Amino acid sequence: MRPMSTGSKGLNIDVTPVFWANYSATEKCIINQGGTSSSKTYSIIQLLFIKAATVPGLVITVTGESIPNLKKGAYRDAQTIYQRSPDMSRAVKFWNQSERIIFFHNGSLIEFISNVDEQSAKNGKRDILFVNEANGVTWPIFFQMAIRTRGQIYIDYNPTAPFWCHDKLIGTNPDTNDLSATIKLLISDHRHNSFLSDDEHRKIEGIKDKEMWRVYARGLTGNLAGLIYPNWKVIPDADYPKEGVKFYGGLDFGYTNDPTAGTKICQVAGSIFLHELCYEPGISAVNLKQLFWANGFTSGTPLYCEHDPDIIAQLRRLGVNALPAHKGAGSIKAGIHKVKEFDVFYTESSRNIYEERRRYMWEKDPVTGNATNEPIDDFNHLMDAIRYGIYTHFYK
Repeated sequence: MRPMSTGSKGLNIDVTPVFWANYSATEKCIINQGGTSSSKTYSIIQLLFIKAATVPGLVITVTGESIPNLKKGAYRDAQTIYQRSPDMSRAVKFWNQSERIIFFHNGSLIEFISNVDEQSAKNGKRDILFVNEANGVTWPIFFQMAIRTRGQIYIDYNPTAPFWCHDKLIGTNPDTNDLSATIKLLISDHRHNSFLSDDEHRKIEGIKDKEMWRVYARGLTGNLAGLIYPNWKVIPDADYPKEGVKFYGGLDFGYTNDPTAGTKICQVAGSIFLHELCYEPGISAVNLKQLFWANGFTSGTPLYCEHDPDIIAQLRRLGVNALPAHKGAGSIKAGIHKVKEFDVFYTESSRNIYEERRRYMWEKDPVTGNATNEPIDDFNHLMDAIRYGIYTHFYK
């Protein structure tokens, strides 16, 4: 589709269909899920410029994971729009580069900010909010900013992996007053950007990796962005190996809030098979024995546990072969690498293995945004139990 001009109150800028989709949306929250070079960020910034220039007194906030990230993305797009559009530049009264605030002649402003935590996100209210690269912003920060937004909220991201936008917004009705209005999901990709050259389109369309092609060429949710275990596969419960296969267990203890997470593990050649056995807080030693015994464990079956000498002693008095997992300096990363040596399959009833696996990621470097070699300390109860079992079993 060819570029179009808005003609809005004398403001003429060339736009893509992604702009018009956002421009015509009346919902409270407009989610832009898109592949690379789909024009989603640029189009939203264009829209914010037009709203600021035509509606007096608006306060518009653009936020992201960090100021360096904004400078490489949304803020740079704003500078480009200002430089390339005489109508936009004439509408601007003053641009405070040090504070990253654009002031318009009619009293509106666009500010570019980031928040370090939930508390800092409570500062200030606004008429419009744009969350750029939202998968780098935490849900508590987004929530605090969203409930302090009087008008529409725009969100954009590359769908490298599921995150809070998928869980709490898309296809749900959030249980908060300010977010309970309708939500619009816009999925875009490079084919919606009429400003790209034929060569740029070909490069994106020619991405060889199938998972990357789904994400970056089609804007579909994938399993990238630092997932620790991106390639695990789901199998029917009936396909879990049963005959002539030895198995063992992994157990991570939970108390008041965190779940006690347990799994059954077996190996067939170069494949590991997992079946979730428990995922709830404060399960007693007696109930744990009953649960594992009901799933084929006996007094001779190893159960590799988190280090809690008291609970391990209770289990052993009950006849459970509870053993402390191998831990120590470097054992987390070593255990993860041991797990990654296998093709891993988990049963379809193992819902919490599914939920944790798709959120268990490497920490990001706050400066570069790149994944580090350290796993996040979250979404890891079953992930820890699985690692305890596999790594300790092979270590011994």
